[in-house]
This record gives sequence, structure tokens and C-alpha cells, in this order.
Amino acid sequence: MVLCPARPPRGTRTSNGATGATRSSAFMFPYFIMLIFCGIPLFFMELSFGQFASQGCLGVWRISPMFKGVGYGMMVVSTYIGIYYNVVICIAFYYFFSSMTHVLPWAYCNNPWNTPDCAGVLDASNLTNSSRPASLPGNLSHLLNHSLQRTSPSEEYWRLYVLKLSDDIGNFGEVRLPLLGCLGVSWVVVFLCLIRGVKSSGKVVYFTATFPYVVLTILFVRGVTLEGAFMGIMYYLTPQWDKILEAKVWGDAASQIFYSLGCAWGGLITMASYNKFHNNCYRDSIIISITNCATSVYAGFVIFSILGFMANHLGVDVSRVADHGPGLAFVAYPEALTLLPISPLWSLLFFFMLILLGLGTQFCLLETLVTAIVDEVANEWILQKKTYVTLGVAVAGFLLGIPLTSQAGIYWLLLMDNYAASFSLVVISCIMCMSIMYIYGHRNYFQDIQMMLGFPPPLFFQICWRFVSPAIIFFILVFTVIQYRPITYNHYQYPGWAVAIGFLMALSSVICIPLYALFQLCRTDGDTLLQRLKNATKPSRDWGPALLEHQTGRYAPTIPPSPEDGLEVQPLHPDKAQIPMVGSNGSSRLQDSRI
Repeated sequence: MVLCPARPPRGTRTSNGATGATRSSAFMFPYFIMLIFCGIPLFFMELSFGQFASQGCLGVWRISPMFKGVGYGMMVVSTYIGIYYNVVICIAFYYFFSSMTHVLPWAYCNNPWNTPDCAGVLDASNLTNSSRPASLPGNLSHLLNHSLQRTSPSEEYWRLYVLKLSDDIGNFGEVRLPLLGCLGVSWVVVFLCLIRGVKSSGKVVYFTATFPYVVLTILFVRGVTLEGAFMGIMYYLTPQWDKILEAKVWGDAASQIFYSLGCAWGGLITMASYNKFHNNCYRDSIIISITNCATSVYAGFVIFSILGFMANHLGVDVSRVADHGPGLAFVAYPEALTLLPISPLWSLLFFFMLILLGLGTQFCLLETLVTAIVDEVANEWILQKKTYVTLGVAVAGFLLGIPLTSQAGIYWLLLMDNYAASFSLVVISCIMCMSIMYIYGHRNYFQDIQMMLGFPPPLFFQICWRFVSPAIIFFILVFTVIQYRPITYNHYQYPGWAVAIGFLMALSSVICIPLYALFQLCRTDGDTLLQRLKNATKPSRDWGPALLEHQTGRYAPTIPPSPEDGLEVQPLHPDKAQIPMVGSNGSSRLQDSRI
């Protein structure tokens, strides 16, 4: 079985749970509701969809050619995520290399880039580098007030040294050469691990998917033994019921589930297409979904135990040090690591874990794009030269990621993160679910799954696919639009033109669906619009299992009678003949060819 590695939870989107579990229980309740009624059912649908047809996110839409735009929308989403996600990995590489020192560079305020407002937390004598009188270290009240107003050395290291952050999204400034170099390293590593497709990436994922659990466990044992860890864990587990009714919380939970499980990226369909036809993908979907989300919850204990220690050290509430987005992965958590003994070791482990988890996701993204391109072109040259396609996609991703390494790069990264891969994911999943259940037909799809697995999907999944999941997604989208708030970064308010670009990125994936539907209607035969619509939505003649041995029942090919039979039986389509074609995943596929 080959499956896409577990996705990072929404937050920084840099690790599987290591930075995503930054919410209170007010978020966890909607999170588990979305997991049960949307995440697991749609995860199972995508796995079964790709496994049945042995095709990538474009080839599977032989089930209903008019909706092939859903596959193109998935490719667009994967392209956006692949561009900015590797930039996040490159920043993790940068911090990993910076941790190879006796003293972490963001531990103190005695560096050239620090400002007079900088105040460290390691000891009283280093709480400020210039403005603090010598008589104040013993004054706890003053220390507390100063801590609440301070600028941490980790924040200044992130903002003034690593990013050299500009004052506006339109002010790109210079390209940060250290980040550019790390971006090149990231893409080289991804390409080398995918040089032989899933054969090579599958072996690498065994390490990238298991070793982070070792690091998480080490950090967990260290975190819970720290003073104040219980305070952080209680903050993590304490419900905030007043926020349950906010649509944004439910929308964030939906985006988190879709992002964390990889729904609507196309990666699940692509990786499942490499499975054996009778593989029990139902069992896989349950195990992987629950394991993924359990890891996020487990990582929450790791995160908040150390943040509780940090809050106890500062004498402030946990909410003062808890953060989300890049602020957690590259500001709050690195600062907390400086408080631990042998802090460079823990920093190395933490960022190495982020790198491994990020690479695992990036493998899946790149393989999704490459497989879709190869399957769509499907000529002999591109099948034999798939490595060159992988190289071309990697080079294009590197070039498109260069602007994100500029001084305004973080603004664009967050813009892409919040718009290009947020509500468009749930829209794509909803349309995919509706097209399969109501256009192709739920009975047909249930029979396909029974032919593949030996049993139909359980009643719970049938109900979720047909009614519950689409309804939940629809209402969340409506209320998210009603309670929409423009994106901000710290105190920076994005200008209107940047928000407009964000909406265009979000729409660029969704717009593929109606545009391709119109294109398919125009090229489909039929005397009336209704007839064209009917012909454009019915399955192609080559829809079904890829291998002849699995084509049974209504997918059984027409076998012409032998001359000895003395019978003349006309084939269903006398102007067509079926010849086998080997696809990018090595399975024999059928393609219609005119005689």
C-alpha cells in the first residue's frame, strides 16, 4: 500500500501536529465533529476513487468527463501549496543550521540586529541590552510589566535578521540569499527522493513519517517534567464554550481537517492509484485519519507543556506566550527552547522534525502534479522520461518560490496560505462528492466499492456522502462568508489590492470546474443542450478498473465469438477497439482507439 504521508495541521502548516494543536478545546470540539462527519468519509471516498480506477486526479474523471475541472482545481491547489510550503521547509532548514552552535542566536539581546526594546528571558541580567536599570532584577512586579511589553530576542531574530521584514507587501526589497540557498536545498532533496517516483519516495517516507514520533516523545517527556507544564496543559484542555458558536471556529476546523488529511489536494487519489485493486482502503482510511488527528492532539500536549513552562518562567498567562502561524514555529517555540538545558540539541531535534514532516508532504504534492501531467499526456516518451518531468516541476517550483524569500515574502506566504488553500478545498471536495453521488449515481459507486473490496461502504459513510458532508460544508461556507474578516499579520493590515489577489488565487482553482464543464459541453455531441449535458456527464467507455483481470460485471469487455462458434454477434461499439496502455503507475490501462 502506498499512501500520502500525514499532512500538517493548519496553523503554521509545517508539521504533523507539532505546531497545529495551538487551539483551546473550543476548537477541538468542532475539529472532532468535522473529522467524523466530513474528514474520514471524504478521505475514504478519495482513496476508493483513486484505487478503483488506478488513475491520478485527472484520469479518474472518466467517471464523468464534464467534472474533470475538479481534477484541474486539485492540481492548482497542489501547485500553490507546493510553492509556498517548500519555503516554510527552507526556513526550518535555516533554523536547523542556525542551531548548530553552543548558544542559540535568538537566546540573547546582544546581537547587532537587536533593538533597545529587546528583553531576553534567560536571566535577570539579560532581560534588556540597554534600557534596564541595574536595581530592577529583584523587582518582580516591574519585571512582570516589562515582560508584557518586551520584544523577545526570538521575535527580533525572526523579523529583523531572518526575514529582514519590509513594511509593506508591495515592498519586496532584496532576496534573502540564505533563505534562497535553503530553498534550493529543499527542492534538491525533494527531487532526489522522487527521482524514481513512489518507489524511492515510499522508502524515504518510512523514515520521515516515523522518526518525528520519536522526537515528539522525547520532547513530551522533557516538557512534562518542567515546572509549569501542568498549567500549559490545563490551558490546552480547558474548554472555551463562548467561541463554539463562532462560524470562524467551525470554518477553521473544516480547513484544518481538509488540510491535515490532504482532502481535495489530489494527493490521496494519486497515491491510492498505486494500491492493489483489492487493498482494503476502508480500513486504511479509518486508521490513517484517526492516527493523524491523534498525533495532532498528542503534539498539543508537547507544545503546551513547554509553553506552560515558559509562561511560568515569565510569570504571565499561557495565552500571552501561545501563538499560531509562523509565530509559534519560529518565534514562541524557539524562545521556549532557549529555556531548556542543552537548548541547541532540543532546537536541532525540533527543526529536524519539522523538516522531515514537511518533506513527507512535499513528496506527495510533487508526485500528484507529476502523475497528473504524465497521465494526461500519456505518450511513450513522457512515460519513459518521467524523471525529467519531475525535474521540470521542481525547477519551476523553485523559481516561483524565489519572491517568497524576499523581504516581503512572509506577507505573500501568509496570503497564499489563507486564500489559495482554504475554502477552495472544501468547495472542491463538496463538488466531487455531489458529482459522484448524484451524477454518476450513488448506487453505481457503492457497487464499484463492493466489487473492489468485497463489501459495500458502511451505512454511515453512505449517509455522509449523500447528505451530511455536503450539507455541513455548504453551511460552513455560508457562515464563513457572512463573518469574513480581512487577513492581517500582527498589526499589519493587508491592502485591498493584496486581498483581491488572494481571492483571485482562491477562485483560480474553483473556476476550473465551470470553465472545463463549458468546454466539455461545447465539444460533446448532441442535438440539444440537454442531450449534450447527458452525454458529457455519463462515464467514458474506458471508465473502470485498469487491469483486465478486475473488469468483471458491467465492466467486462465484449469478447468476440470464435469462428468455430458459427455465430455472428455484433460488439456494442463496432467502431471501437480496446488496446492496453501502460500508465505512469505501471498498471495496464485501457484506451479506446479507432480501427
